[in-house]
Amino acid sequence: MSPGFDQLSLEDEYEGEIDFSDLEEKYRDIREDQGFDNFVVVDGLPIVTEDQKPKLVKFLMKTLNKVGQVKDGEESVYMPIGDNGKSEGFAFIEYASPEQAIAATKQLHAVALDKKHTLSVNKLTDIDRYGREGRIDDEYQAPYIEPFADKDHLRSWLGDPNGRDQFAMFRGDNVGVFWNNKKDDPESVVDRKHWTQLFIAWSPQGTFLASIHQQGVQLWGGPQFTKQKQLPHPFVSLVQFSPLENYMVTWSNQPISVDPDGKGPLSIDEDGKHIVIWELTTGKPVRSFAAYDLTPAAGPDGAVPPKAKVQWPAFKWSADEKYVARMKPGESLSIYELPSMSMIRDANKERKSIKIDGIVDFEWAPSTPEREGIKQDKRPEQLLAYWTPEMGSKPASVALMSVPSREIVRTRNLFNVTDAKLHWQSDSKFLCVKVDRHSKTKKSVATNLEIFRVREKGVPVEVVDALKDTVINFAWEPKGDRFVVITAGEAVAGSNVLPKTSVSFFSPEKSKTAGVTGAFRHVKTFDKKNSNGIYWSPKGRFVLVGTISVQQHCDLDFYDLDYEGDRTVDDDKVSANLMLMNTEEHYGVTDVEWDPTGRYVVTSASMWTHQMENGFRMWSFSGQPLKESPIEKFKQLLWRPRPPTLLSREEQKQVRRNLREYSREFDELDKEMEEGANLAVVEQRRRLYGEWYAWLNAELEDVKEEREALGLPDPAEMALSKTRSATEGEETVEEVVEEVIEETEEFV
Repeated sequence: MSPGFDQLSLEDEYEGEIDFSDLEEKYRDIREDQGFDNFVVVDGLPIVTEDQKPKLVKFLMKTLNKVGQVKDGEESVYMPIGDNGKSEGFAFIEYASPEQAIAATKQLHAVALDKKHTLSVNKLTDIDRYGREGRIDDEYQAPYIEPFADKDHLRSWLGDPNGRDQFAMFRGDNVGVFWNNKKDDPESVVDRKHWTQLFIAWSPQGTFLASIHQQGVQLWGGPQFTKQKQLPHPFVSLVQFSPLENYMVTWSNQPISVDPDGKGPLSIDEDGKHIVIWELTTGKPVRSFAAYDLTPAAGPDGAVPPKAKVQWPAFKWSADEKYVARMKPGESLSIYELPSMSMIRDANKERKSIKIDGIVDFEWAPSTPEREGIKQDKRPEQLLAYWTPEMGSKPASVALMSVPSREIVRTRNLFNVTDAKLHWQSDSKFLCVKVDRHSKTKKSVATNLEIFRVREKGVPVEVVDALKDTVINFAWEPKGDRFVVITAGEAVAGSNVLPKTSVSFFSPEKSKTAGVTGAFRHVKTFDKKNSNGIYWSPKGRFVLVGTISVQQHCDLDFYDLDYEGDRTVDDDKVSANLMLMNTEEHYGVTDVEWDPTGRYVVTSASMWTHQMENGFRMWSFSGQPLKESPIEKFKQLLWRPRPPTLLSREEQKQVRRNLREYSREFDELDKEMEEGANLAVVEQRRRLYGEWYAWLNAELEDVKEEREALGLPDPAEMALSKTRSATEGEETVEEVVEEVIEETEEFV
């Protein structure tokens, strides 16, 4: 019989006689399901006496509570006192949850407590992982400090003297970044093979280009697009930048698997998670999350509905990046504050999710709102909107919530709702709720628009119901008050032909009161269209309405809402003058991309959708074709975004007033580029003339020297003197004659 079996039998024999009451009394406050995951060890504290300890603990609590809630307050701070009557320089802290303890290790580690002391924060459970024998060197080794190296300027492309923009293009196995040269071929900046495995994505302000790989995400930037950051998330499939580029969210369908003994940015805390939020400054994870189980429950008949699609983006950001929120469909909304990633507190000072029964969707206001009577001082208010469907006798509703107070500032009840979509205007002046309502028999669906006027007192709601059919697309004008909708009638049963659509334009009435927007009025409708996509210029005014990803049709309509010609709108009260500038076609078009200036727009046909006539076409803002580029295995083209302008509003107005003067300079540059061939010919002639005169002068010098040696006069000098006397007072002028074949004036 083995010794192990003897010992096990002996323990079984005396199990009933061992008294554990003293241990149970000593450790009765430790819960088995929690263990020590809530505890952290804070090192690097000042050495104080017993009398000074309460003051230090009180001072330390201000820092500790920034990332979470210390359980039982100051009583949960255990600071040992040595035999000499002084503290040991460290303390044990218990947080209210393991998530807060993890946040403390990530947010407070290496943070200065005062001028002389820097905190070192670790989880108590890490002692077993990292403090075991053989993992700590007995001798101190100084850390290696990398020598200073100059970094690339991440916004160098903005200094282009010709004011050009860049775009990234993915085709075949190659990804390239190019300068746009209007009608000429693009100028390559970099072009690399196997730069990405899935797709590419620009950050919102154009600082980084993200490439997606099986091992994770890489961020590139600078004049030659050198590697800036690596975010190791295995099998990553989706990525999302935060609005100000400080964070990134990555998602993978497979849960992360981390080796407990491994090293690197991903720790055991990320094990089993699907979503990671990264801080781009450090390249380290802030917090990770598991994906919600979207498997629906079986119905009464035992049938299981199909699994819901992945909710993406999984997190949505407030305009100032101080908050990020995540929705659990049908149940709750969790709002976290940055950079601690702890939930915001409720009225009882507790950090927990907001229970919202039936919640379907939510959207943050895209900019910090300006509400009447609300001061945006130290902690600016952010707004989010969400909607819930009808449940029993309870109607559907839309609510506006103020964050961080969680106060509901406005609600709107809705009836007979089939679906709803939330559309914020870019300056957060309006929220449009597109409501699809069914009839009592549920055989037909109609749409009306509920527009919340956020800046007005009480947030009144204006209803726009001058729509006969269902709205299939809606889009606000960027930085403007106008919008476009596309409506479609009901499809004929058994027919493969899609129903015709109508494109309608709406604009507010002109108001005599400054700062007040009038009621929304219908401007004009274009019927018998096939359109399904609305693409506004990023500067507003111009909009492309097209038929996208439809095999039978490929129409592109270019509209100007501030046409400077004769009045085209009968209603003089609306602030719009609508003109259809041009109609074109692009067979197989799947994507539309405006450049950040609003001067050019690209339509493309991606092989990700179909294999026919892949490539892109570039148009002017008015719909004039500029170039056509068929490209085999074309996948993606993305214009590089620009950061917000540093000019004040008054300076921007001055630029608009003098736009024609500035445009002349660029027109001259364009003209020089177009006439580059003629200029090259003139330069070649001048070079040949210079070479001829240099040879002639050298020969004349040789002849002169020879005749001087023979005592003869210089005939060349005699001939030149005669020529000078004959041409005295005359000047030779070289004239280049330019002929204008065609002149087109473009309004920007």
